[in-house]
Amino acid sequence: MNVAPMRGGTAVQDHVALAEIELCGELIIAASAAAERLSVDRIDEVLRVWDPQDNASPSAGGRG
Repeated sequence: MNVAPMRGGTAVQDHVALAEIELCGELIIAASAAAERLSVDRIDEVLRVWDPQDNASPSAGGRG
């Protein structure tokens, strides 16, 4: 990963912003590959969102 150096040569990384950008990119890829609009469940799956009350993560089969 490349980051733009600031004045003085110090590299800055905003890990939260980078994670959000990565998730946005994954959502764009999923939307462009779909024949129709993405369902709410599919969006949650792409964004790795799950309901904690389901007691399971998406990778464990909680939603999707």
